[in-house]
Amino acid sequence: MLLEEPLFIVVAIACLVVVGILLTGIGGFAKGGDFNRKHANRIMRWRIYAQFIAILLILLFVWVQKGS
Repeated sequence: MLLEEPLFIVVAIACLVVVGILLTGIGGFAKGGDFNRKHANRIMRWRIYAQFIAILLILLFVWVQKGS
């Protein structure tokens, strides 16, 4: 079962982190104001880095599962 795979759990957590960062960015954009002006670009960069890591982990998971 997938939930018993430690790498799958890491992949799921990485995806949840990406979603959390994305929702923070969307919330800041919707609210606007000072927070959005100060942090919008930084949050976008964090999301891109987190997505990159999540994609690498997904590819690693697929590669490990294919080898099994």
